[in-house]
Amino acid sequence: MLQVTYVHHSCFVVELDRTILIFDYFPADAVDTVHFEGRLPVLDGSKHIYVFASHSHKDHFSLAVLRLGERYPQVTFVFSKDIRLGRNYLLRHGIDPSIRKRIHFVTPVEKYTIDDLSVETLRSTDAGVAFVVEAEGQTIYHAGDLHWWNSGEVGELYTQTYGNAYKRELRRIQNRHIDIAFVVLDPRLQDAYYLGMEYFLQHMDVDLVFPMHLWKQYDLIMRLKRRPELTGLEQKVVMIDRENIIFDLE
Repeated sequence: MLQVTYVHHSCFVVELDRTILIFDYFPADAVDTVHFEGRLPVLDGSKHIYVFASHSHKDHFSLAVLRLGERYPQVTFVFSKDIRLGRNYLLRHGIDPSIRKRIHFVTPVEKYTIDDLSVETLRSTDAGVAFVVEAEGQTIYHAGDLHWWNSGEVGELYTQTYGNAYKRELRRIQNRHIDIAFVVLDPRLQDAYYLGMEYFLQHMDVDLVFPMHLWKQYDLIMRLKRRPELTGLEQKVVMIDRENIIFDLE
């Protein structure tokens, strides 16, 4: 089984035969500026569920994910170390601090073995980490906020600095085959929106790329696919047009 559910923004659920991976979930009402509607699907509690959070920004992480530990017996959390969850903080929010026993805090540019998973982290160009996860023979990349950031206004030096940092991190995994990748495509970057995604498609060995961090502006995906520079690669980019959409990839 290989099924991907797009929840919203940068949150995806990947379901395999024995494993469920949840990336960067936050409740739909957590961000004031955009009206998200995505909901987590009903999860198969007989499978081991791994919940990943790439960093602490509210459009990538929420304490609400810890409630999954109350509903499902087999949940393990893998959080970037910038997500600080001290005992008193958890108590103030009505969460049993013993949940920390089920959390693996990770740092950039490290490799971890968590149960049957292999987890590698890259250093984000913004905050936290990106994840490369090997599970049941699948290699899955989730960028978090690792991206070629450029406001479209700041200038060439800004673009070059972020671009160099972005390329440096991707070079760490450039010779790895990636089955599924979740990669930033952010409309706020104006005419420079395509830089990070285009570089990824041109330089990485990847089968399918799911655009994310779109702030619901899904028309940007087709605009990207029409770029002449991506001729022959555009079929790798998955079309997303709504939240709570399910892709069966077997």
